[in-house]
Amino acid sequence: PPLPPSGSKDQNLGAGGEFGGHDKPKITAWEAGWNVTNAIQGMFVLGLPYAILHGGYLGLFLIIFAAVVCCYTGKILIACLYEENEDGEVVRVRDSYVAIANACCAPRFPTLGGRVVNVAQIIELVMTCILYVVVSGNLMYNSFPGLPVSQKSWSIIATAVLLPCAFLKNLKAVSKFSLLCTLAHFVINILVIAYCLSRARDWAWEKVKFYIDVKKFPISIGIIVFSYTSQIFLPSLEGNMQQPSEFHCMMNWTHIAACVLKGLFALVAYLTWADETKEVITDNLPGSIRAVVNIFLVAKALLSYPLPFFAAVEVLEKSLFQEGSRAFFPACYGGDGRLKSWGLTLRCALVVFTLLMAIYVPHFALLMGLTGSLTGAGLCFLLPSLFHLRLLWRKLLWHQVFFDVAIFVIGGICSVSGFVHSLEGLIEAYRTNAE
Repeated sequence: PPLPPSGSKDQNLGAGGEFGGHDKPKITAWEAGWNVTNAIQGMFVLGLPYAILHGGYLGLFLIIFAAVVCCYTGKILIACLYEENEDGEVVRVRDSYVAIANACCAPRFPTLGGRVVNVAQIIELVMTCILYVVVSGNLMYNSFPGLPVSQKSWSIIATAVLLPCAFLKNLKAVSKFSLLCTLAHFVINILVIAYCLSRARDWAWEKVKFYIDVKKFPISIGIIVFSYTSQIFLPSLEGNMQQPSEFHCMMNWTHIAACVLKGLFALVAYLTWADETKEVITDNLPGSIRAVVNIFLVAKALLSYPLPFFAAVEVLEKSLFQEGSRAFFPACYGGDGRLKSWGLTLRCALVVFTLLMAIYVPHFALLMGLTGSLTGAGLCFLLPSLFHLRLLWRKLLWHQVFFDVAIFVIGGICSVSGFVHSLEGLIEAYRTNAE
């Protein structure tokens, strides 16, 4: 796909994309990179050693393969924002994932694609926020079992800390949280890897296998694939960049770094505990180190929350509260650009909603797998490749067509298998509770 010029003519056409406006501060390639790194170095990394347990060397290969595919689909999604004008210049004619979807469904169903993408985005983003609240409560409860504080109470405390997210105005502020989040992630990695290296003499190389556990491997695929998902944020980040021409370079280094770190982390941790490897690797650590790592993990979860929250708010505001004839409700912002009081109330209500869901929705991991298999695979694999074929068909080379079709087929298989396994697990969990 062609690289967008750094100063394209239509940059002011909603240059902020879904999650930012054209009058908001621009971010550098490094700040955009921290946001992408935050998204693809998420809490799922802690499950990667478990993926090696069931996938062996194929699991390691899949970590590399998923990085390549997600980097590629991110680039082709951004390519769909651009078209050549009459002078042969590549200009930004669309401003969001929704605009791309609408362009693909036009002229017969001009708004259908956008609505489907909006629903998928909101489900994915809100579920991600809920997961961070659940994880925070769970980790604090397990770190301090002696304290008379329940897991639900820890979740309420975490939500109280997260309420200031309602005041976030732009991606510039979110980028700072992403940088802190990435630093917390590196501390976690270093602590776990340092402990593993201290036990290097006992590493079980002979346990890393070439065959796979057929029943459990689909879970490994889910863990690995969904640890790389960042496509939802990309149109916004690229539109908010000072130099959009640096987007491809930023995608390359973030995904290469993620691939190397994930591969090393997964292999070293698996070699240390071998068949004893647990679903969340920190559960394998001895008590004293585990408490320290868990506190950093809680910090990471809380610092990760603003990005999906801000994105969800922007999607809701853009689809329901924009000025104009198609809006369902009046705009959240006044003429001076300030957030109206009821707009702030709406944001606070979204924070409280994530808390209520975190407290009252049982079997959350299975629900996350269910929605992730549908929305995650759809937004990261199926739709980018489909949109690329639909919008840029005449300009694609044969190998690009082959890649797009292959990704669509593989993504479809992963999505269906993940959905079926999650649904089976959910039904089984409810049956067990009923008995």
